[in-house]
This record gives sequence, structure tokens and C-alpha cells, in this order.
Amino acid sequence: MEKFLAKQAALEAKQAKGPKEAKEAKAKPKKAAPKPKFINTTPEGEKKDMSQAMADSYDPVAVESAWYSWWEAQDYFKPIDSPKKFVVTAPPPNITGMLHIGHAMFIAIQDALVRWNRMCGVTTLFVPGIDHAGISAQSVVEKKIWKEQGKTRHDFGREALVNMYGHIILNQMRRLGTSFDWGRERFTLDKIMTRATYEAFVRLFDDGIIFRSDRLVNWCHHLNTSLSNVEVEDVQLAGRTLMSVPGYPANEKFEFGVLVHFAYQIEDSDERIVVATTRIETMLGDTAIAVHPDDTRYKHLHGKFARHPFVGRHIPIITDAEFVDMEYGTGAVKVTPAHDFNDYAVGQRHNLEFINLLNEDGTYNANAGSYSGMRRFHIRRQIVSDLQAQGLYVDFGAWRSSPSGLRGIVYQ
Repeated sequence: MEKFLAKQAALEAKQAKGPKEAKEAKAKPKKAAPKPKFINTTPEGEKKDMSQAMADSYDPVAVESAWYSWWEAQDYFKPIDSPKKFVVTAPPPNITGMLHIGHAMFIAIQDALVRWNRMCGVTTLFVPGIDHAGISAQSVVEKKIWKEQGKTRHDFGREALVNMYGHIILNQMRRLGTSFDWGRERFTLDKIMTRATYEAFVRLFDDGIIFRSDRLVNWCHHLNTSLSNVEVEDVQLAGRTLMSVPGYPANEKFEFGVLVHFAYQIEDSDERIVVATTRIETMLGDTAIAVHPDDTRYKHLHGKFARHPFVGRHIPIITDAEFVDMEYGTGAVKVTPAHDFNDYAVGQRHNLEFINLLNEDGTYNANAGSYSGMRRFHIRRQIVSDLQAQGLYVDFGAWRSSPSGLRGIVYQ
């Protein structure tokens, strides 16, 4: 009871004080004195100066600084010959970026293995390097450079582009304390590496393991390079869609998802044969019209020719049961072997002419006749007008992919 009465008295006394007095009664916490900032006084490559007082808490900057440059100067990570050897080539990170937690993880694991073997008296070699980027990573960097500086990779050149991030990555590797033999550092496009790559491919060719041949590639005129299939993103369209295209003005839209029907005039005849395409500009590279051998509508045209309306080319009418579905569309299919993967296979089976239309910059070349020098998607618009002028334009319909992957037509 006495304790309770004492607490009550203390509480009443506290409440009797004003707000200012109660605030002053509280003990003011003492501010900790600021820690002195560590200054590295050790000259580059020399053993660390340990004369400074040890900090009362862990400071990574103070602990890690100066040691690595001394390790490098002492050649501690160069291999010393012994009967047993342990060699690791670090997977080189791309130059177009900086190391992240994934790189730090695999470097730490590999370095632990290398250091353990070195401690066991094994000759160890940990080889460093950096890699050129895939086009997807490079594209991100190029967009960043253009946004920040209004420049392209061609304005910088290869060496400057490599050094833009390469030195950052190499310094990050050093900060991790990795026991690399830096005398063996390589960039995958160094002359010595390029020469080794050429040598390997030449030997494989001479041994008949690989061969050279013309093949279709996914060409990007904006980046001026070919893309692998895994770097190409397919976009499924539900119908007619207006889209901007890289390399063209952002406010210029082009039509996609439209199936255009047009006619070819049969030579020495008043008859026409109607075909359809979602890429009308590719008709300038057509070298055949395929029909099903059992399609009675076209049996009288087997072996005959159509006349190309713009380049004057003789276009044979061929039969191909594997390629043509006579129940789909008009049952007649234009064949452009140099600009479509399915048509490429037809061209090989029937020994058709492969006519490339594109220059590297996305303009059409001399094979396009009067369209030479025009940009691809500008031709897409122009060629529809030209077909209409010759009375060969039939109609168009929205084109879409069904869930099963089969194409369907919706006429408008």
C-alpha cells in the first residue's frame, strides 16, 4: 500500500508541473561524436599503412582499402608451378552494364574454390575477362546514351564504348577481392581472341563439321545487325493495328494485321490469279505462285506463268501439296523465298530464285525496280496505290491468329 501511495504522489507531482518543466525534466540524450573519416595514406601498390588507430567498430572502407593493389603488385595470384593444377575461367560479364548480386555470387563461389586449392599447394589460375553484350543489352545502353547525350555507338567507336562500362566492372571485381591473374585479362573481341575464334571456325570447316550457306536472318535495320530467333519478340495482333516502327519518326504510324488481296495477270491470257499477304511490300520479291496439285480451280494453270506488274518478272505457277492448303483463302499462295522462312523452304524444294530486296539500312535495293531507294514501310503504302491504279487490287481484311495458331480472315 505504501508503494502505491508513493507512486500516486509522484504522478500527482508530475502533473502539477507545467509542460515546459516536464520537458526539461527529461534527460537529454547525448549525441555521439562523429567518427573520423578514414583517409587512405598508402601509396598505390605498397603494403597498407597500419599505423592509424583501429576503429572501435567495423568500417569496410578502412578495412578493405589498399590491400588489393598490394596483392596485385606482389603477383600473389599468378600461378606457381606444381604437379596439380586447378584452372577456372570466369564467365565474362557483359561490358554494357555493371555487376549485380548474381555476378558477385558466382565470383565469390569460384574464388573460394580457387583460394582453397591455392592453400592446399595446388597451382591455381583464375582467368578474368569481360564480354561483348548481346544485342538486347546493347540496345538498352544505346537508348540510354541517345537519351542522355544524343549520340549513337558510332559516335563513340568500339574502344570508347567498351571503356564506358568495362573499367567499372573490372574495378568492381577488384573490390570483391577476387584472386584473378590480371596479366591474363581478356575482352572477347580482343585481336588474340578474335584470331583464336577464326582459327577454330576454319578448322571446323576444314574438318567438314560446319559449312557455309545462304540462310535467312532476322535483320534489324535500326541496329544494323542480325538478330537470333530468341532475340525477336513476336507480337500477336487481334486485327488491324497502327504501330510505330524503330528508325522511323515516332509520330508516323504504319498498318499491321491487314491481309491484302491482289491479282497477278496470267501471261497470254485474260485470266487473273488472286493471292493474299500481310506484307504487301514483299511482293516485289515474289518468284512463284503455289497452288495445291489437287485443286481443280487451278489445274489448267499448272506450269504457266504470271507477269509481275512492277518489275516485269516471269512468275511460274508451281504445285506444292505440303505448303498450300486449298481450303484456306483463295488456295493460291505467293512465294517470296528470300523474305519468309516458310517460303524459303518452298524455294529450296522447287529451286526457285531467291531475290533479296533489302539494303542494310532498311531501304529497297535495285531488285525492287522503281521502288529502289525507298524505305520498306513507305513502299507498303505506295504499292497498294499502284496496284489500285493498275486494277489489280482486290480487297483487304483484318488478319489475326487464333489460339491454335491457325490464321483467319475477317473481311471489312
